[in-house]
Amino acid sequence: MNDLILYDKDLADNPTARIPICLVLDTSGSMDGAPIEELNKGVRLFMEAILEDEMTRFSADISIVTFGHTVKEELKFGSIEEQEIPTFYAGGPTPLGKAMLTSVELLDNRKKEYQKAGVDYFQPWLVLMSDGSPTDLVETTNAIKKISELYNDKKLTLFPIGIGGGANMSKLSQFGKDAVKLDGLKFKEFFEWLSQSVSIVSQSAPGEEIVLDAEGIRNWTTISL
Repeated sequence: MNDLILYDKDLADNPTARIPICLVLDTSGSMDGAPIEELNKGVRLFMEAILEDEMTRFSADISIVTFGHTVKEELKFGSIEEQEIPTFYAGGPTPLGKAMLTSVELLDNRKKEYQKAGVDYFQPWLVLMSDGSPTDLVETTNAIKKISELYNDKKLTLFPIGIGGGANMSKLSQFGKDAVKLDGLKFKEFFEWLSQSVSIVSQSAPGEEIVLDAEGIRNWTTISL
């Protein structure tokens, strides 16, 4: 109940058009060691960059969902200035499907809160990062159907990112948009690009056509553009 009161107060106090962003992050056992360390550094850099930017500080609305031993909402939507950046630990299987279904439910609920408060918003962003194959096949099939429909209907901006040689790029691409592979452990470079992309969007109006920095993708992916 207290969380709901805080959310409502945040929306009432800050009428800026929001960009709801859900980071869906693989924290399964295969991410142990350097990958989880670099992921933690990258997310921290992302949150700090959002906070330092005068526009994104008020427009970016961030939630973080992790999947490993369990699917967990690590960070709830709300004022970024009042949030504590979580630390992630690796372990367990890869319940990717359940995590994706959780994320779209959170994003949909947040949109309803905007509508109730009369706050304008951009279509949600969903950032998926995984280094393996899902272990919950039924949930993943359901998630692919739901999320690909949202993406194709232009109701969701999707960023599927594969990590390392074990990432199931084919499966990640089934969510609606071709997945791209992170170059090594360049989490820092990816989250720098993501924060800059959020900044570009925050300076536009909902519904306006936006072109993100395609050239900047070279800094963190293995693909050739």
